Amino acid sequence: MSVSGSLVPSDNAGSTVRSVFSGVRDKVNSVDYRWFVVRTQARQEKKLRDLLLEHRACMSNILEFYCPLHTTIKMVRGHGEVDAPLFAGLVFVLATHRALADFLEKYYPEGTILYCSRGGAERRAQILTVPEAQMRFFMDFNENYADRTVILERPYSDYAFNPKTNEPNEVIKVLDGPFKGRIGYLTRFRKDRRLVFNMKSLDGRSDMAVAIPEIWNFHVVRLHHADGDRLSLATEKARAADLLLGILQGCGYGSRTLGLFRSIVEKLVARPSLVQLCHHLFRTEPELSRALARLTPAEAERIMYLVRYETDTPGYVAANWQQLTLRPFLTPTSGIAPLAGKDYAVLNHPDFTEIVLPQTFAEQTYSSRNAAERTETVTYYAHVGLMPDGDGGCVLFANWDLFLEEYFYTGGNARKKLLHQEAAEADDRLLESFSRYAPSLYRVLTGLSEVSAKQGLRVGEDRLNVLAVHVRGIAFSPDDPLSGSPQLAAALATLVSVGIDICKEINSTTRLAVWRRYLRGVWLHE
Repeated sequence: MSVSGSLVPSDNAGSTVRSVFSGVRDKVNSVDYRWFVVRTQARQEKKLRDLLLEHRACMSNILEFYCPLHTTIKMVRGHGEVDAPLFAGLVFVLATHRALADFLEKYYPEGTILYCSRGGAERRAQILTVPEAQMRFFMDFNENYADRTVILERPYSDYAFNPKTNEPNEVIKVLDGPFKGRIGYLTRFRKDRRLVFNMKSLDGRSDMAVAIPEIWNFHVVRLHHADGDRLSLATEKARAADLLLGILQGCGYGSRTLGLFRSIVEKLVARPSLVQLCHHLFRTEPELSRALARLTPAEAERIMYLVRYETDTPGYVAANWQQLTLRPFLTPTSGIAPLAGKDYAVLNHPDFTEIVLPQTFAEQTYSSRNAAERTETVTYYAHVGLMPDGDGGCVLFANWDLFLEEYFYTGGNARKKLLHQEAAEADDRLLESFSRYAPSLYRVLTGLSEVSAKQGLRVGEDRLNVLAVHVRGIAFSPDDPLSGSPQLAAALATLVSVGIDICKEINSTTRLAVWRRYLRGVWLHE
């Protein structure tokens, strides 16, 4: 639906013609009600409206009409905003074709039912009608938002990325209200953030970018930007490091993993060739050499991306990977093959056992290339540690170290407001609370879940902030801890499920942007 008169087929373009119906019976639409578009003479919209009010009762099959009250809208031109016509000279009528034609012929012969050209010299013009849902949207939009909406001069695709930061803009879908189902980009205009979305013209052949303010008044959800998402871009180097670390752990290097990881990166910085590295390693580390040789082209490019970044920023790897206790909760690669006949892998560390199991779930994504929303099935690997708890049972734990560290540092009233939205004023940014936007995390942090948040859990010589589940009175075999232990398997499933729910809730809301940044150390998002 267009909100600009310039997008409606104009008389001088030859795409509208005068309707003449004398003596012609409308066989198709005699009982088929449609929204027709009637062009009036200049500034006579109200005249036609008054005639419809006066004579509609004596004319059958005219059910409803709409005369737009707003006649202008703001449009971006150059560096400023100007007023532009909004459906000037148009009235929309819900009727049958025949009834409307008879009415105009009798009471307002100056009126014209619009036609639209379908293109091609041999194709006949067809009557222009507006679908019911589109018409209802336009009526609501025009009455409530037209005077606050800005039509943008650049095409919709230009707003997929922020030209100043070269970062992708967030993709937002409206879930209720007059814009229900609309998908657009959350874009900053000076100090204001607006939702930019695409609107079609009446004839469906042209479109334009429209910006609406006060998007926070609507119930919205954040979609994954398939052509470039901030969370994915932020974890690109971490995914590369995790891939290499997983390979090293899978080859059984244990405590040597971190040192060897840094050494490999240094070798690749000095000589950026994985082929040469494999040849060099084959003499002393044949298993590692074969593992690196099996990398897919995409995986190899991922590692070389990290190498190029280390070349441009010397010391980056050493500064950011100083400790390796347990890999992040969700990673795109396993690093170790599953046990025979099982769908999970087991890796034994000196102080705990690591269980690696695939997790497949759905994610809502949006592609700016074809402006299409879709549901994608994604697979990640959950990494969970398992160790005795000292009380005759055991504890399952997942690495949420940096995320929970920030939460534990948030104390006093700030934490209270973060957990309970009613503690803040209506316009307070701290309304962005876990209780409202991340309910699974809220239940964990307030003791309402089987899963708990542990600060500084001791794992050997290290301490981690973790999500954990305690299992009482049960022992396990380090080689295959889940075999023959349904209680342990159930606890593991609970921990993983709650963790995934938290990740999805934080990633899908527009409100918890700060916490989405901390989520980068938990979920290495593709």
